[in-house]
Parts: sequence; C-alpha cells; structure tokens
Amino acid sequence: MRTLLTTCFIIGCLISAVIGCQSEIDIRTAQYSVNGQKVYIAHCQNCHGEKGEGLGNLYPPLTDTKFLETNRQKLACIVKHGATGELEIAGKKFNNTMPASNLSAVDIAYVLTYINTKINKGKEIFPLNEVEKQLKNCQ
Repeated sequence: MRTLLTTCFIIGCLISAVIGCQSEIDIRTAQYSVNGQKVYIAHCQNCHGEKGEGLGNLYPPLTDTKFLETNRQKLACIVKHGATGELEIAGKKFNNTMPASNLSAVDIAYVLTYINTKINKGKEIFPLNEVEKQLKNCQ
C-alpha cells in the first residue's frame, strides 16, 4: 500500500511538472485546437474532408496555407456568412456556395485555430478578439 501511494505521489508530481512547464500560450492553443476539432467535425468535415483535403472540384481544401495567410482578415467572415463566387485555392478554381453558419465568435476562433494548427501544422491561433474584430468589419 505504501509503495502504491508513493508511486501515485511521484506520478502526480510529474504531471504537475509537465503542466507547469507549459506556457499559457501552449495551453490556450491546445484548448482552442481541441474545441476547434469538435466544431470542425460537426460543421466543416462533411464538405472539406476529415483532413481538410476538400472534395474534388466541389469543395476546396483547407490546406492551402498561402490562401489562408493572404485572406486571414476575411476568414471569420467567410465562416460566419459563407461565400459565393469563384475562389482560387491550391491552384484550382471553385465556384460553389459555402453556406452561412450559426457559429459564435468563439467557435469560429476555435475552428480557425484547429485548421491552422492541426490541419496545416501552423503555430498561430486565431484569438477571440481578432475574430470579433473581423466579424464587426464583415462586408
């Protein structure tokens, strides 16, 4: 029994040390990514694929990091209000309508962070204040 308690204590200390060594940014990125994955599965995966690969000529991939970087200031508005018209993504032209969503600003921050950090292996999150600012300026 004493050995079990000692082992549990040591494991607890190790877990505390690991968690304590993570920066606030790492913890927030992990939180956004985990929540973003849930949003992505529920609202985006059917069209954009499990890994953001898109669906043939119908729905664009979410893996074109150049497109995402160039259009970063528009992404929250696209997720919230949808998109129409031709878009060139990953060297292909897409001309389908993306429907508007009923996602909250925080859900949009989560899903954009998931797309950037997990699908595209980027480092930056989409903080809630950035998403809220974008949504106020949607045209």
